[in-house]
Amino acid sequence: MSSHTGVKPSLRFGQVVIGPAGSGKTTYCRGMQEFLTSLGRKVVVVNMDPANETLPYSCAVNISELVTLDDVMESMKLGPNGGLLYCMEYVEANLDWLENKLKEHSDCYFLFDCPGQVELYTHQSSVKNIFSQLAKWNFRLTSVHLVDSHYCADPAKFISVLCTSLSTMLHVELPHVNILSKMDLIEQYGKLAFNLDFYTEVMDLTYLLDHLAADPFFKKFHRLNEKLAEVIQDYSLVSFVPLNVQDRESMIQVLRTVDKANGYCFGDLEERNLQAMMSAAVGADFQFDSTLGVQERYVETIGKTLEEEMMDL
Repeated sequence: MSSHTGVKPSLRFGQVVIGPAGSGKTTYCRGMQEFLTSLGRKVVVVNMDPANETLPYSCAVNISELVTLDDVMESMKLGPNGGLLYCMEYVEANLDWLENKLKEHSDCYFLFDCPGQVELYTHQSSVKNIFSQLAKWNFRLTSVHLVDSHYCADPAKFISVLCTSLSTMLHVELPHVNILSKMDLIEQYGKLAFNLDFYTEVMDLTYLLDHLAADPFFKKFHRLNEKLAEVIQDYSLVSFVPLNVQDRESMIQVLRTVDKANGYCFGDLEERNLQAMMSAAVGADFQFDSTLGVQERYVETIGKTLEEEMMDL
């Protein structure tokens, strides 16, 4: 597939942006591209979605030059889901095309904008194999998994999000960061039952089960929900970073987490401040204070301020 010249390619860092359709992956890539460019990083965005026809960002590598969903659906007589699976299998079979395209961009930071079909990251192996090959080409990648923040307002949907996130983490096998996107819309469909840190840190889910048990429809599935919660807590892997793409502080927090996950912050590719280095070294980004700040901006509090509520607790 690729020629072996004995010369190891230079180390390249980046993010693979994944998540369900409509979770804000393309918007995230555009926002992160602009943000990183303002920081002085040379950024390359790679569109890995053969169904993504309108790109709001400047795209250096576009998988649609190799295969498009519309062509596959027409020629293979497949529906959208089956067609997308076929497209990713086709990309996997033609990785030499992708390798040659990526070779044109050296000393860059990469953003891979991936398709929005959940099965690609939980069951099917093509995308996982593509990521594995990227690692062999000396890419150091973080999987950035976006989910809509408003799911926190619905206990059943939040448990579903936790299951999907955990399954994706185990299947993709990359350093992983889960993102609650669109934080400015978190209470669009209802109020949160708990403080925001309950959802970002995925605390004791038995409290969430009590809320589900109060619903007559979910009451009969109490044992199932109980076992799902046990699986999530037994693994104890899932947590979330809140994000509003239009908020610079929020973008900084996400970037710090991603850079620590793929090791970028330990390299010498750009000047770093002492605070970022120390927080990465000791594993403390003061996430609790950050979450408090996000909650104050986007979650309504009734009567007492957030600090007064914390004092009561």
